[in-house]
This record gives sequence, C-alpha cells and structure tokens, in this order.
Amino acid sequence: MKTFILILLLLPGISLAQAPELIFVFLNKRTDKAELPEAEVKKIMEGHLANIERLAKEGKLVSAGPFDGGGGIFIFKSNSVEQVKEWLKTDPGIQANRWRVEVLPYYPRIGGACAVGEHYEMVTYHFVRYIPNIAKFNIQDAPRIFMMHDNYLKEIAKTGNVITEATFGDNEGGILIMKGNLEQEVIETDPAVRQGLLQIEIQKLWIAKGGLCEK
Repeated sequence: MKTFILILLLLPGISLAQAPELIFVFLNKRTDKAELPEAEVKKIMEGHLANIERLAKEGKLVSAGPFDGGGGIFIFKSNSVEQVKEWLKTDPGIQANRWRVEVLPYYPRIGGACAVGEHYEMVTYHFVRYIPNIAKFNIQDAPRIFMMHDNYLKEIAKTGNVITEATFGDNEGGILIMKGNLEQEVIETDPAVRQGLLQIEIQKLWIAKGGLCEK
C-alpha cells in the first residue's frame, strides 16, 4: 500500500489533496446496448442535445463534443464528482443507458475548458487517452517510468500541436489532445506505453473551436 501511494505522489501533476476545478465525463460507446427503433433513438438524441444546451446556459457545462463513431465528452465547472453525477441524471441518453459513463476529476496542465458563444465553428482533434496498467511485475519501476512519460509529453508539447494535456488524478491516467497530423508511432514510442505501464486509446474528437481554451 505504501508503495502504491508513493507512485501516486510521483505521478506527474498529481496531488492527493488537490481539489479539482473541473470534472471530465466520458460517454463511452457501448457495443452491447439494445437496438432501439430509429424514432426512439432520434427522440433520445434530441433530448440529449437539449439537455446539453440547458446545462451550458446554467453555467454548469463548459464544453462538450462527440467522438467519431459514437460517444463523446463533457467538461463541467465543478469540484465535485458526485454533484456532476446528479446533473447527468437529467440527460435522456444517460437515462436510457446509451453510454458507459465515467466521471473523473480533471487537472489540465495545457489548455482547459472555455465556454463559447452561440455561433461557433466545429473542429476535429486527435484525442489520446492514457490508461494506467500497474501490476506487480512493473510497480517498482513505475515512478521512474512515469517521470519519463511526463518528460516525453513535454517534448511533444514543444511541437506546438498540443491543445490539451491533462491528468485525472490518483491512478486514472490522463489525456492528450492534438491538432494537425498525428503519427501513432509518436504516441506508441512513449516510454510508459512501450513498457506497458500505460495503455492508449486514440480517437477523433469534434468540439467547438475555443472550447478547450485554444487560440
């Protein structure tokens, strides 16, 4: 247990006492969901979009966007995971169990979440999720390798293509959002990925330009 806590303390950007200012939500596409009539799916999605608009107008939802092929993300202005879970209960898509939902504290180190006006341009970015894979065979080397991962991300940031780089605190990993062309080999060359401490998921994200505080 002591070793695991030490790893958390050495993970880049993590403080066990740090309270988040933002909460990140994954709406993960489900392949096991029941097929519904087209009219019912349309009604659910209309309600989903209306709920997004309402939460944004209330100042709760700061940014949101879908992934190519289904699912998407929300970023809420809140310091409470439990509070955001309550807000999410009003979403017809979540009520219908259309996605596998994850609600995580969000700590951006590059970028952030910014509200945009009614007239906005949708843009697409490469979205990389890092998922920790700590086990008995690699736990001793984890602090050193995670620091190498952190340094590797800093080198990627020097390209000027990084829109967002963030962690989810504790042992929940983080994300990297990039513009321009992305060679998957660049992500796979990350020391923590090569040594199996981090698994990666790469998707394309659609989001309102400026929603991640990019210029």
